[in-house]
Amino acid sequence: MAGFNIDTPRWDQRTFLGRVKHFFNITDPRTVFVPEQELDWAKVMVEKSRMGATPPGTQVEQLLYAKKLYDSAFHPDTGERMNVIGRMSFQVPGGMIITGFMLQFYRTMPAVIFWQWVNQSFNALVNYTNRNAACPTSLRQMALAYFTATTTAVATAVGMNSLTKRAPPLVSRWVPFAAVAAANCVNIPMMRQQELIQGISVKDKNHNELGFSRRAAAVGISQVVISRIAMAAPGMILLPVAMERLEKLHFMKKVKVLHAPLQVLLAGCFLIFMVPVACGLFPQECELSASYLEPELRDTIRAKHGQHVPYVYFNKGL
Repeated sequence: MAGFNIDTPRWDQRTFLGRVKHFFNITDPRTVFVPEQELDWAKVMVEKSRMGATPPGTQVEQLLYAKKLYDSAFHPDTGERMNVIGRMSFQVPGGMIITGFMLQFYRTMPAVIFWQWVNQSFNALVNYTNRNAACPTSLRQMALAYFTATTTAVATAVGMNSLTKRAPPLVSRWVPFAAVAAANCVNIPMMRQQELIQGISVKDKNHNELGFSRRAAAVGISQVVISRIAMAAPGMILLPVAMERLEKLHFMKKVKVLHAPLQVLLAGCFLIFMVPVACGLFPQECELSASYLEPELRDTIRAKHGQHVPYVYFNKGL
């Protein structure tokens, strides 16, 4: 195993295609069903490989598989196992069910409120699980973020439903996406507000910590918001168009009970591709010009390192 570095990505993370391949690997929904014992084995193998103590006879393929499981189930900052529902590998099975039902049950107000609440509860857990863990979030902050995002989503959906009553049916079908997009702009910053208040850890290219930056936090969170909206957009915009046409077909009118399962299945087909694509829009390890940092942090870095640190790096979360 000489020369093998388990933390070096298999694909170039400086390119969009390389990042997409990387996230296709670690957001594989099959990893959700891997037993805890196997996940623990993967963590042990990764840690041993980092220490140069890989057991004799271990193949590279085994280490690559262990790293895949490790990246899918353990937080990159803390190394702790993440809850199953909050993992990005659960986005396909969890998201397809919620998205499918949001798109199917958009006509009645109770259904709109219920499914927007379910979706924001799911999003809040995902956002918390994939936060930059260097900034602890209090229970009060999480409750406020959850309440604010849920209220925003429900208010947007209810308000737009009222405005689109006389609009074409297809316009009404797009209301759930508008609500999801609006809520993402609230849910993610609120759930990760501590990062915006205290800043997140920024490091040099050798992983030496340089300080904490609120501007870096704002950049990272903005990129996550864009990624999440992009993740939902194709399915929630194109799927309503497809269902609008399918439901007019004679045989589809006879099997209305299958409309919801069909939407769930099609939503899953979109998410299988869009989860890694959206996650790969921006590098996980962000690079930011040191000149963009807060003046006091920038001056501290220059006083200590001169001009030898042109860029800083940080984990933006997912």
